[in-house]
Amino acid sequence: MQRKAYVFGVAALLAATATLAGCTGSDGGDEPTDSKQGGSGATAATAEPGRYRTLPEPCGAVERGTLDALLPGLRQVTDAEQRERAYAGAPTLTYDTDRKVGCRWKAEATSATDHLWVDFERVVSYESVVSDDSRASEIYATKEEAADLPVPAPSSPSATSTSTPTTDDSGASDEVTGGATGGAGDGDAGSPIPTDDPSATSDGTPSPSATPASLQPRTLDDLGDEAFLDDALSASRQRTVTVVFRTSNVLVTIRYDEQPTSTTDVPSSEDMQDRVRELADQLDGTLNE
Repeated sequence: MQRKAYVFGVAALLAATATLAGCTGSDGGDEPTDSKQGGSGATAATAEPGRYRTLPEPCGAVERGTLDALLPGLRQVTDAEQRERAYAGAPTLTYDTDRKVGCRWKAEATSATDHLWVDFERVVSYESVVSDDSRASEIYATKEEAADLPVPAPSSPSATSTSTPTTDDSGASDEVTGGATGGAGDGDAGSPIPTDDPSATSDGTPSPSATPASLQPRTLDDLGDEAFLDDALSASRQRTVTVVFRTSNVLVTIRYDEQPTSTTDVPSSEDMQDRVRELADQLDGTLNE
C-alpha cells in the first residue's frame, strides 16, 4: 500500500510540473500567433473621405447672364427654339455622373465664334491610407505640370520680347501678345496688328512677347484650394483661356476660346480672363453652398 501511494504521488507531482512548465513557457514571448498579431501593430488609421459625394448638374451650373457675357452670339440667335437649345448646352459623354460630368456651349456672333466647356471631376481614392483630397491634389498637380506655366516675369512698360515663349503641338503659345499698338493683353480686342509692328511677324501674325504679370499664365491664390490659369494664342488668332481649380476632392476645368471672324482681330486676353475668373468664382461658390 505504501508503494502504491508513492507511485500515485510521483505521477501527480510530474503532472503538476508539466502544467507549470506550460504556463511558464507561454510568458517567454515565443508565441507565433500572438507575435504575428503584434508585428502588424494597430490597424493604420483610415484616411478621411472627401467632402463631396455628388456633382452638380453641369449644364445648369452656369447662370444665363454669365453665358450671355461669355457667348454673345447666343442672343443673336433669332429662332427661339434654337436659342433655348443653345443656352441649354450639350452634356459631354460620361459613364458615371457621380464621378465626372461636363457641358459644352457654342455661339456664333458676327464678330467671333465662342466655345465654352465646363468639367467637374470627383476624385475617390482607393487606398485606405490616402485621402480623397490627397489623391485629387496629385491629379491637379499633374494637370498644372502639363500646362507648363512659364516662370512669372516682372511687369515692365518697356518689356517687349525679352522672354522666350514655348509652344504646344498646335502652335499655341504659352504667353500672349502685348504691345502699345494692339494685340492681346492690352484690353483692345479689335485692334489690328500691322505688319510693321515689332510685336508682329512679317506676315502680320502675332508674335508672343512679355506681358504684364497679372495676365501671364499663372497659379491663382484666391480660388479653391489650389488653381492655375493658362492663356494661349494660336497663329490663327484663336485665344484659349483655361482655368483649373481644386476644391477638396473635386476638380473643375473651364476652357473658353474665341475665334475672331476677322483675320486682323485678336481677342482680348484681359477680357477673356476676367470672364473665366468670374465663372470660376461662381462655380466654386456653388460647390461650397
